[in-house]
Amino acid sequence: MHSLKSLHTFGLAAQSKHLISLEDDYSQIKNIDGPLWILGEGSNCIFLEDFEGTVLKLQSKGKTLKEHSRHFELTVNAGENWHELVCYCLQNNIDGLENLALIPGSVGAAPIQNIGAYGVELNQFVNRVYFIEIATGKLSSLSNQECQFGYRDSVFKRQLAGKVIITQVVLHIPKQWQACNHYGELSVLKEPDAKQIFDKVVAIRKSKLPDPDEIGNAGSFFKNPLVTNKHFASLQCDWPDMPCYSVDHNSVKVPAAWLIDHLGFKGKQVGGIQCHPNQPLVLTNNGQGTGIELLDLAREIQTNVEDTFSIHLENEVRLVGKKGLVAL
Repeated sequence: MHSLKSLHTFGLAAQSKHLISLEDDYSQIKNIDGPLWILGEGSNCIFLEDFEGTVLKLQSKGKTLKEHSRHFELTVNAGENWHELVCYCLQNNIDGLENLALIPGSVGAAPIQNIGAYGVELNQFVNRVYFIEIATGKLSSLSNQECQFGYRDSVFKRQLAGKVIITQVVLHIPKQWQACNHYGELSVLKEPDAKQIFDKVVAIRKSKLPDPDEIGNAGSFFKNPLVTNKHFASLQCDWPDMPCYSVDHNSVKVPAAWLIDHLGFKGKQVGGIQCHPNQPLVLTNNGQGTGIELLDLAREIQTNVEDTFSIHLENEVRLVGKKGLVAL
């Protein structure tokens, strides 16, 4: 058995039957039997219990940059750190990814949940995603449209979950840059450049989100829910101060943190698991927590939010049981 505690940022004391580090040789995946989990930096998954299969740790590094007339083309290996890629772009005067600064995790994991923050999502830049089909060892790829990106969602999270290993992501970043500073606390910036947005995003994230090196966490545990305009209008009759962000003509996004905080969960603890006292969207592990305690607290939050607001909270973090994904 191999310890997974240090391989996922939430830090539960789980183990796996097998652990394989992958750099560029993917041939060995064809010989794997039983449950399989693909692991990047472990910042968006939680091992609730011992995993009765093989964990593949992606280590492949490297990137290439090509300049075209209207855009930069970045081909990035899956094992690269996402935030380091954002920094690399800024240092090379490639603007556009700055709103996605300090999002934890690897480049290979980024398309799976279509990472996003402060009005920007990864799918705005993805040109193509390359991957290995686990069953055959064949290299394939999907275009942006074929990836079926949605809010914290993609084909890799649904139909292709557990069936492929992302090896490279190709990004097209337009040379014509426009600041995206209308969302949340970025709106205080007046005519900012990319570096100013980057600095502000980093400062906000550091002030709101606990450092996994200091206390175990996997960032935002729940997605911000989408609700119809009609539903939100009815909610405002009872909670006129409920905030929202417009998504389209039919729906708005409601901050899950507000819903959780309004119900008094901020600081609530179940065993070694706590709803963070400063950011209720984050659940933390004091080092002694268990998977059962995590599920108990998360389900209590989920049930109370649904009973009070008729809003169903979905977990953003991927929960891993003994054979694979576990539903909250």
